[in-house]
Amino acid sequence: MNGIAAEARHMIGRMKASMTARRAIVLAAGKGSRMDSDLPKVLAMAQGKTLLEHVLDALSQAGVSLSLVVVGYQAERVKEQLHDRHDVTFVLQKEQRGTGHAVQVCETELIHIDGPVLVVAGDSPMIQPETIEEMFEYYLEHHPACIIGTLQVPNPEGLGRIVRDTQGDFQAIVEQKDATADQRAIKEVNMSTYLFDACQLRSALSRLETENSQSEYYLTDCPGILKADGHDVTALDILKPCEGLSVNTPEQLQKVEAVMKRMGY
Repeated sequence: MNGIAAEARHMIGRMKASMTARRAIVLAAGKGSRMDSDLPKVLAMAQGKTLLEHVLDALSQAGVSLSLVVVGYQAERVKEQLHDRHDVTFVLQKEQRGTGHAVQVCETELIHIDGPVLVVAGDSPMIQPETIEEMFEYYLEHHPACIIGTLQVPNPEGLGRIVRDTQGDFQAIVEQKDATADQRAIKEVNMSTYLFDACQLRSALSRLETENSQSEYYLTDCPGILKADGHDVTALDILKPCEGLSVNTPEQLQKVEAVMKRMGY
């Protein structure tokens, strides 16, 4: 009996450790066709480090012990840049079939993860460790199926709007092209910063469809799937203005560098 009790305690300890461990998926497979360079976008330099390294450093500072970095375009070049990082596991996305597909290719690794997993973009170098910590802490207290980190912006042009119900709870992410006039007036937007319960994420990923104009699997569909299942999906308005700065063009890279200088990066 003592042996059985000890094994039970060991299993409970492992479950608790899994629930409190911090893991992340970093989407870094794209080329960045608007950057006017054959360099993978995430390897563009800002204040002496690549965009991707800025993201990974923020994750590390927030206590993330493992980052699954999804690579695709010039994958070997990205791997070489990060060859000395021991907190990174690379996952290859051979075809770029959308953000949902980028997370789907992590299926083998996700099977072994219980508890929370953060999903962030590798071209958003100003994500803050404090924000990451707050999302993980919120998960441990409330255990939602999904947390969407959101931001209030004065000009939401081109961004997915966060639609809430009359009680203020999350209802949907609506892309601008699909938004009504009233929805387009919403200032709260999705910035592709999510924290999922890993089990619920696997469930939602398995049901993604490509019935959209790009014929791609969209990660933005996952919160809606989980909401329709009756699970708690929380839109958390915690992102700072600097965290809304992603890089798709040389001009945006210059803006990011200017903000980094002002903030003392």
